[in-house]
Amino acid sequence: MLGSGWAWWLALPAMLAYACALSGAAARLPAIALGLGWALHALVLALDVVGAGESAGAARFGFAQALSATVWLVIGVYLLEGRWLPLPAVRRLLALLALAALALALLYPGPPRPYAGAGWLALHWLLALVSYGLFGAAVLHALWLDAFERRLRSKAAPGAAAAGPLGLPLLRLERLTFGFVEAGFLTLSLTLLLGIATSLGVSQGWRWDHKTVFAVLGWATFALLIGGRHLWGWRGRRATRWLYAGAALLALAYVGSRFVLEVLLGRGG
Repeated sequence: MLGSGWAWWLALPAMLAYACALSGAAARLPAIALGLGWALHALVLALDVVGAGESAGAARFGFAQALSATVWLVIGVYLLEGRWLPLPAVRRLLALLALAALALALLYPGPPRPYAGAGWLALHWLLALVSYGLFGAAVLHALWLDAFERRLRSKAAPGAAAAGPLGLPLLRLERLTFGFVEAGFLTLSLTLLLGIATSLGVSQGWRWDHKTVFAVLGWATFALLIGGRHLWGWRGRRATRWLYAGAALLALAYVGSRFVLEVLLGRGG
């Protein structure tokens, strides 16, 4: 199933801009192309959320839209940081991920949800989306941390201890990484609390489905990670492994469960 006409009209130029950003050149054009793709990408997501082209104005937000929105938020963080130190290799990786996410969102637009924009449920979805983006940014920074730590261990770059891959001191980069984790944990906690509160007002009530179980497991993993850092001084690979585990559980919570329902089982509702 393909996305609506509006999504096509905006997604195709966004994908073209991201394709231009894949260039390995250090010139300014690829960076501008990434920013243009990001702006068009935002419009695609907005049209999906408001349900443009749907007769009932229903939002579409399946597994592909969740992935697309997460990549869009991570690119936004990169664009802010890229003002101080552009990283062409990271730019190409993010552009490639955005291309894949937009293509998936067009191929699998997700089922219409007439109730999605109503009341507190819209805020619940928004908080969930923000938490995905914050943890995505944390994972990106954790990958930089691990790569830099491997360089230090191999002693392949003498004097590299002065600054990490963002031009930041290693400890500052680590604080930035887990700052994203703590912000994501706060929004995830609010998401779960709001989900519980809104579920009390519907006939089904609270349900322990796959999405809920993985979300709670992800929340518990991040809680242990934050506690381990503050109480027992977890750092380095031990801390980033907990981060990757929590992010994987959180991805399975919505993206994984919706992928199984929408693609494997064909049950979008």
